[in-house]
Amino acid sequence: MARTAPKVERLADDGEAMTDALGEVLDVAEEKGTVTWSDVSDDITSGEWGRLIESGLLVDADGDGFVVEDPEAVREALEDTDAAPEEDDDEGWSQWDKLAALGTVGLFAGYSINSIRDAIGGTIDIALGPLAEILPFYVLILVLAVFTGATSSILQDNMMDMSGMGDHQAKMEAIKERRKEAKERDDEEALERIEEEQMELMTDQLGMFKQQFRPMVWIMLINIPVFLWIYWMVFGPGLSIGSPVITLPLFGDVETWRQGLVGPMQAWIVWYFLCSLSFTQVIRKALNVQTTPTAS
Repeated sequence: MARTAPKVERLADDGEAMTDALGEVLDVAEEKGTVTWSDVSDDITSGEWGRLIESGLLVDADGDGFVVEDPEAVREALEDTDAAPEEDDDEGWSQWDKLAALGTVGLFAGYSINSIRDAIGGTIDIALGPLAEILPFYVLILVLAVFTGATSSILQDNMMDMSGMGDHQAKMEAIKERRKEAKERDDEEALERIEEEQMELMTDQLGMFKQQFRPMVWIMLINIPVFLWIYWMVFGPGLSIGSPVITLPLFGDVETWRQGLVGPMQAWIVWYFLCSLSFTQVIRKALNVQTTPTAS
């Protein structure tokens, strides 16, 4: 069940038609022992049949048709899918995800509207203000960069199906290879089936892009207020910006946090990104956080 359930869930993400196709194939396989394309061709499309085989749920029975891998686990996973609440109606985006996206859009206004920035900065300062009085400002920026890097990595790891993305890339490569072979042997029927599968995978790819963007709204919901608070501190009256602030790697001493170092990028932004990029890599390695596609 441990390996079967994720496969069924990924099919469910492709839409109700795929779970219906899996249910139909499962019924025939349980009734006859094996199932062939001719048994179900009136009820499901060739693209759905191919997708079931590619998913690993439908396996070859030594030339005597196909059998469903672990049919009991598949049946149980299908029942769980049917019982799940219909809240992820936009490629896995729940109502909470949409609210987070709306909140993120509102927070973006803080970059250009002073009153919003001051309100956010003042609110965050209730928690971070005492730390700013204890720690040097460059150390506090480092701590915040580590915090935002860690939360970003963990959110990506938990909210993105990297194995599913890896499987999708592998399927695209396999289809390209099959298409090339079909062209070489002038198999028009096979080319039509492959084009059908290719169109379905392109639809899946759009869903993958939406899934990749999903954790970003939560990451920005956390990172933007932190970034705005740093901005509020640097340009507010409460932060001492006397000389020198810090000796930055590669740049040496800077006189104020507002000093430009890389074109228009000021010292505080450069220091924040140096800390964030460096420690994020360390955190991902230490926690074994996977943020790149891998095959399941």
